[in-house]
Amino acid sequence: MYILLLILFGLLGWYAYEKKQRPTHAVEPGLHEEIEIPHDQEWEVYQNQISLCSKKLRVCMAELDLPYQSHHVDLIETRSYENLSREFLKINPAFTVPVLIHNGHPVYESHEQIVYAAEQAGQKGRSLLGSTPEHRDQIARWVDETAIKGDPLSSDRKTAGHAAPGLTIPIFTCMLNYIPWWRIGEGILFHGDRRRPLAFAAMKARGIHKLPPPIQAIIAHARKDMSLRLDAAEQDLDDGRTWICGDVFTLADVGWMAILERLDEVDWTGFFFGQGQRPKTLAYWKRLQERPSYQTALSQRSAVHLRALEDLKKAKQIAPEVREMLEPS
Repeated sequence: MYILLLILFGLLGWYAYEKKQRPTHAVEPGLHEEIEIPHDQEWEVYQNQISLCSKKLRVCMAELDLPYQSHHVDLIETRSYENLSREFLKINPAFTVPVLIHNGHPVYESHEQIVYAAEQAGQKGRSLLGSTPEHRDQIARWVDETAIKGDPLSSDRKTAGHAAPGLTIPIFTCMLNYIPWWRIGEGILFHGDRRRPLAFAAMKARGIHKLPPPIQAIIAHARKDMSLRLDAAEQDLDDGRTWICGDVFTLADVGWMAILERLDEVDWTGFFFGQGQRPKTLAYWKRLQERPSYQTALSQRSAVHLRALEDLKKAKQIAPEVREMLEPS
């Protein structure tokens, strides 16, 4: 009995100490000149391969031709909660990626990062930002449309950016099959918002064939919201323009490249564009894929992602109830 109590107190002491070493708190978006982070290059990026916001920043840096040192940070979907490590929380106590570092100063939140990078990049940046006040306002509207601000799963913002995470749930559920339980337990212990690791635990336990009703509802709302936002893009593209805000590639297209890539990599392209739906947006997506920045920033996918994608496609093929849940006719 005494040995069990000693073990229990030892574990509680370890948890209290470790929790203290991993402080988390919200951060204000934008540049923080008051924070100095060790760095080796003018530009450095802490990012994750599958993170939607990381994709957007990588595309932007490629379009601006800004060289940077990349630091890959694992999230639970890709291997582990590296974003909850002591080391990363010194970079961003809000435990999110990406983080853009410029001359040692962090810039938080991707919608702020791409604007900041463009403002520092001379003529290439001015081209991405827009040429007139009206053009800049139009670009800013689409940048906001493709941004994730706050918690997308509990926000009332009905944008493409906030719909995308809900549509990622099916493949994340399949990816979690390859993640050990103890990794998810680390999130339950140390995550700043325990709802997320608890949701991941439910997804792993139930699997793609038995997703809990609340999670099914999130997917349904995201599917509806994304449909509306793609309809809005289709309407803007209907006049024959090359890019979403005209004939010049801008930050608005950076955001849409990341969104449309997310739909493609999690097997929603057929649902939103099949049977002749939204032909202008589909042609626009094909043009985006021809950009050198797509090849540089988005063309690579991890082994665990590719395995999970095959698992998801197979589940929809062999289980009509899964397809109907995800892609109702």
